[in-house]
Amino acid sequence: MGAITRAAANNITTGGVILPAGINDASVASITALAQVSAGDGITLISSQTASNSSSVSFTSGIDSTYRTYLFKFINIHTLLNTDGFRFNMSTDGGSNYNVIKTTTWFEAFHNESDSAYNFAYDSGNDLAQSSSDQLIIRSMKTDSDSNGSGYMYLFNPSSTTYVKHFISNCNNVQFEDYSQNYMMAGYANTTSAINAIIFRMGTGNFSGTIHMYGIA
Repeated sequence: MGAITRAAANNITTGGVILPAGINDASVASITALAQVSAGDGITLISSQTASNSSSVSFTSGIDSTYRTYLFKFINIHTLLNTDGFRFNMSTDGGSNYNVIKTTTWFEAFHNESDSAYNFAYDSGNDLAQSSSDQLIIRSMKTDSDSNGSGYMYLFNPSSTTYVKHFISNCNNVQFEDYSQNYMMAGYANTTSAINAIIFRMGTGNFSGTIHMYGIA
């Protein structure tokens, strides 16, 4: 056993934890190569789309059994119609129809710039109960050039033909009356058919912004 190997072994516990004494300038400088290790359960970017005065953005490929979890990131979603809301729906027929039945919950926290209003509460006006309508993700958006909403949504095991499909989102927005508003939405698609497409759009007008879709092993 070489000197470097012995020194390293003497500073590792039986549980595999490296002791503080095992890490110093000399020990690090002596390393000439590192063994290749598996990246493990990583996140893979599947697709990105950028909307520019668009009515919708849809992902009609890449949602399949390759990944058990899908992550959607919403970057600088900007409405072109004041007070409009950013929404989503899902499809079981490759995007021909976006009308999956959903039951959801909706919580909201807000705080205005003048520090005169703040709250955290459940909002029953923005949830769904066995509805095929689009589910709101970000509401009451503002058209000012520097205003936008950003956040993320997870979709779990969409290709399952046994279980309903759960989803969770968390987003923040500059509300049209200058509030910071945080929206926490969750629910399930009440179908045992595989979800294979998803659409994002405003309630009425068009929008700009970027949406990334990732697969998580």
